[in-house]
Amino acid sequence: MAFEIDVLITYSNEDNQSDTDRGWVQEFKHFLELMLVQVLGSKPNIMLKSEHDSITGGNLKKVAILVPVLSPSFVASGESLDTVESFYGTIKQSDTTRVFKILKRPVSIEEQPAKLKELIGYDLYDFDEDTGDIEDYKDFFSPEAERSFWMKMVDLAYDIHESLISLNELEKKGEVKHIYERRCIYLAETGHDLSIQRNIIKRELQRHGYKVLPDKTLPQDVDSLKKEIDKELEECSLSIHLIGSSYGDIPEGSDKSVVDLQNQIAAQRSASLKDKTKFSRLIWISNQLNQASEKQVAFIENIKRDLASSEGTEILQTALEDFKNIIREELIEVGIDKKLGKAGAIADNGKASIYLLHDKVDAKEVLPFKKHIEKAGYKVLLPAFEGDLLELRQQHINNLRAFDAAIIFQGNVNNQWVRMKLLDLLKAPGFGRRKPITGKAIISNREDKLDISAYKNYNVTVIDGDNKEALESLKGFLEEIKE
Repeated sequence: MAFEIDVLITYSNEDNQSDTDRGWVQEFKHFLELMLVQVLGSKPNIMLKSEHDSITGGNLKKVAILVPVLSPSFVASGESLDTVESFYGTIKQSDTTRVFKILKRPVSIEEQPAKLKELIGYDLYDFDEDTGDIEDYKDFFSPEAERSFWMKMVDLAYDIHESLISLNELEKKGEVKHIYERRCIYLAETGHDLSIQRNIIKRELQRHGYKVLPDKTLPQDVDSLKKEIDKELEECSLSIHLIGSSYGDIPEGSDKSVVDLQNQIAAQRSASLKDKTKFSRLIWISNQLNQASEKQVAFIENIKRDLASSEGTEILQTALEDFKNIIREELIEVGIDKKLGKAGAIADNGKASIYLLHDKVDAKEVLPFKKHIEKAGYKVLLPAFEGDLLELRQQHINNLRAFDAAIIFQGNVNNQWVRMKLLDLLKAPGFGRRKPITGKAIISNREDKLDISAYKNYNVTVIDGDNKEALESLKGFLEEIKE
């Protein structure tokens, strides 16, 4: 049957009391209506139902979306809880996408109605992290409201929009058929300092057709939490982790935060897979860590230390806006299906390719080696140095996908630069590389010899000495990888 009411907002009377013309719930309805008009392209039929307004089960069948306004007074109202129960009685047991809970005031998971506990809530109250004070927004257009209230309202509007579109398709065709199976991305929970930024990234991914997990409230005890994280990661081909100054909430029975546990379990999943193209990790670490606790600093150091053995993982420590641009470039504009499906192309005319990594300061010194490699019958892939950050990085990623063998050239750069480039080669499967690396080498013409023992675990050939000696050794390396 056709829905007569697009959205029914149910609330307790206490939450709508106000000294002004419109109470809080009425303001909320007004704002939601304005936002839904923009995303739907037409005005939705939104109705309010206070705890004392009567509505029968038959009438609830005509409601597409239910939005309960949770607060301590709502939970204490038997009539409000009855409305939630009655609505669930009119829909399928698993059809929770027709219920969107908002929190006008904090209500613990234990206190919430059983059927609403697993739903992710939209917190619409003003929380002062410094003092711990919780208040209603009195000025909906203050800087604080713009950072929090309106971001959550955008989330809510788009989620309701998606649900209404699905319900309309269901009405017309009897079933919803997706044109393609949506790729799942695990966007890990963050500390409080990055929750808004996480929501922005989540919303952009969802708007471009990706299913983002977790999509419900995570369990509070550590054993159930680990099982849920592990289960959801199995559905995903990529996990994204945002690491800031806050260590995050610690679940019952654990000394590690949810943020820490999600990263740990994602690392275990990555390590357990033989085919590294099936799952990769993208980790962003804030470069503003002045307020980080000792525990958070230790957590970040562990992530960096483990990178050497974490194939299929990329860590970036840059401005958050750059990171969001990188996500947009790799996952949205290019498309994750293309990203994970691009096998490196064989070089021109069937030639094998060698990625000759070098810094801009060594452009002249590397030329004899480039000519020698080309003379041996290989196509040489080179890093780009002209263009903006994303263009340079995209060229680097394309080369990491495509090369057959790789050579890192060290002229005027330090050993740390060499190690970072070597780690890039190890992370190549995380960018969608599907073929094995036939060989890796480091060429150094510095006077101070490279410490070969530092690279013995990387299966890499170290070539040093003057140009004549290095070119002779390079000849042997090229013959070896050809075999």
